[in-house]
Amino acid sequence: MYEGMIIEKNRVRILFDNVENGLMVTSKDLNEFYIAGSDQKFLFASARIEGKTVVVWNKAVKEPVAVRFGFSNTTIPNLFNNEGMPVNMFRTDQWEVKTDAVVK
Repeated sequence: MYEGMIIEKNRVRILFDNVENGLMVTSKDLNEFYIAGSDQKFLFASARIEGKTVVVWNKAVKEPVAVRFGFSNTTIPNLFNNEGMPVNMFRTDQWEVKTDAVVK
């Protein structure tokens, strides 16, 4: 479960609850992460597992303020805890959901 986030310059570190034994990905790269700056335009994000956290970024977002995970109707996320339980979809923002908010 999503617990919180820490903004680290141009990256966001996502904190989770119930990942005592760490996180795992079921394919080569993490998917379904999106990141936005204050303009509220979400871009597909790169992400990597670091211990019990996930670091998220996109070079085009210099000052990130929000992250979403698994935020689409056709999503099949590949992030799990090491016990095999999927990480729930989440969003760090409370912005109104816009159909044009994701820029591909």
